[in-house]
Amino acid sequence: MIKHAMMRMRTLTLFTFLLTLALPAAAAPRVETGFLDREITLGSVSYRYQVYVPVNYVKGKALPVILFLHGAGEGGEDGLLQTQVGLGPAIRQARDRFPFIVVFPQARRGHFWTGEMATLALKTLDQTVKEFNGDSQRLYVTGISLGGFGTWVAAARAPGKFAAIVPICGFVNVKRPDLPAEGKAFVLPDNPFDKSPDPYVAAASQISKVPTWIFHGSADPVVSPDESRKMFQALKASGFDVKYTEYDGVGHDSWDRAYAEPDLIPWLLSHRRSQP
Repeated sequence: MIKHAMMRMRTLTLFTFLLTLALPAAAAPRVETGFLDREITLGSVSYRYQVYVPVNYVKGKALPVILFLHGAGEGGEDGLLQTQVGLGPAIRQARDRFPFIVVFPQARRGHFWTGEMATLALKTLDQTVKEFNGDSQRLYVTGISLGGFGTWVAAARAPGKFAAIVPICGFVNVKRPDLPAEGKAFVLPDNPFDKSPDPYVAAASQISKVPTWIFHGSADPVVSPDESRKMFQALKASGFDVKYTEYDGVGHDSWDRAYAEPDLIPWLLSHRRSQP
């Protein structure tokens, strides 16, 4: 009897030991990665947005964060369309190239990235930094077309917040005669650059010398490359650390070439905002 009891005790002890080994792995919380649905409320209005979390994300480790601002065609309320053009597809094609958390807010259709939409963009960035422990010294903003304009606005609205910015086929002068008809119908409150005879100089004066890399296509039929050329000259004259890449013969979708640039990600990661 004693021998059988001792054998049962050994068996029970071994089973308990093995169960203890298995429990931590089974009980460990799963960290969400990939494109995640999120929502934020401003006043009484809720906005859907998405956050991309890289597969190598470890909870508690501070990663750099990119704020991406979409173009005119991706506005709406579905919280999804803004990931379908520009940076979203670039990430899906080569996830290993992008060791960032990326925020994808969505402006309402027919709205510029100004006023409440600019507030929305910056609030989603702040909420993402808080939720995923983003590195506040390595925040970047980039955008395409309408979002290129939004990139200039975000940098002006939050001077000193970003370590580097990347506006692609964007514009500054919303009163220019070649603005597409659909653009003229957009709601444009609180434009920070329209109170000066020279909006490019005004934009440069409102941005806190953040390192900038501008991209545009020379054959862009939607936004004239002169918009980026003039901003490049204004920033250069103000002593900015600024680069300009113009793709010969490329149309409006210069973002595909820009986000595929081998030097873009290393360039971004080489910049860190100084401690205040």
